[in-house]
Amino acid sequence: MRARLGGWRPKLVVSDLDGTLLGSAGAVSPRTAEAIDACRGTGVPFVGATGRGPRLLESVRAALGGQGFAVLAQGGYVVRFGSDGAADEVLRTVGMARDVATEVIAAIEEVAGELVVAVEDAAEQAEALRPLRVQHGFDWPYPEPAHLLPRHQVLPVGAVLKVFLRSARLGEDELVALARSVVDPAVAELTHAGLGFIEVLPPGVTKATGLAVVLDQVGVGFGDVLVFGDMPNDLPMIEAVTAAGGRAVAVANAHPAVRAAAGDRTSGHDADGVARYVEAVLALGETDV
Repeated sequence: MRARLGGWRPKLVVSDLDGTLLGSAGAVSPRTAEAIDACRGTGVPFVGATGRGPRLLESVRAALGGQGFAVLAQGGYVVRFGSDGAADEVLRTVGMARDVATEVIAAIEEVAGELVVAVEDAAEQAEALRPLRVQHGFDWPYPEPAHLLPRHQVLPVGAVLKVFLRSARLGEDELVALARSVVDPAVAELTHAGLGFIEVLPPGVTKATGLAVVLDQVGVGFGDVLVFGDMPNDLPMIEAVTAAGGRAVAVANAHPAVRAAAGDRTSGHDADGVARYVEAVLALGETDV
């Protein structure tokens, strides 16, 4: 560890949640919770960056101990948690117009065939924690309330935070590659989190641009960030950090593209990989004093 990091130490740590910080049961282990607290105890903010939307804000709050910042919806919704009874502060919320989402879905279906759709309302419409809008047959992987709707009713009247597209014959890597061949990045951002479907987001919305909002708040640059991830939706964040001279770590269960992009590895999410790495970094800090 000393040889790899030299004298570099993070001024902020950010981690993906599902598949990285959280175990398979979707919870933070006691060891990981202690590592997060220890990190914050040294004055280094610990931030969560997740694809989960604002309808799942309470689960994100619980995972992060209700402190600091969180980047949700792949970067489209950024929040500072309130403390001592204060309200949360929403720092970023970005939506996509319904007609744009409709055009993007149609363009992707031209090359990928018929798709099954789910939609999350734009963040400004989600204050009542509206359930996900899911087309019949989507096979949503999480046990949460959802509005099951026919295809023509899935898109809401207003803006959407993001669209989920599932193919009956294509995996997410193949589907996202086809989608990128016909969708201009200036129109929509495309990614996936290894869940069997791809996500369509407003242009420029990535975990990297969401994290940039947090970094601006705390006065830290990408080069001072230690980032953990596991799936392609983490790549913009990993690439921004490594390009600036920061450090990126892939958990053992990460997607091949993430393992290739990250400069370091740690144990899997079910073996407290993030906690193990953070503990080692903090131990180096102690011996360097």
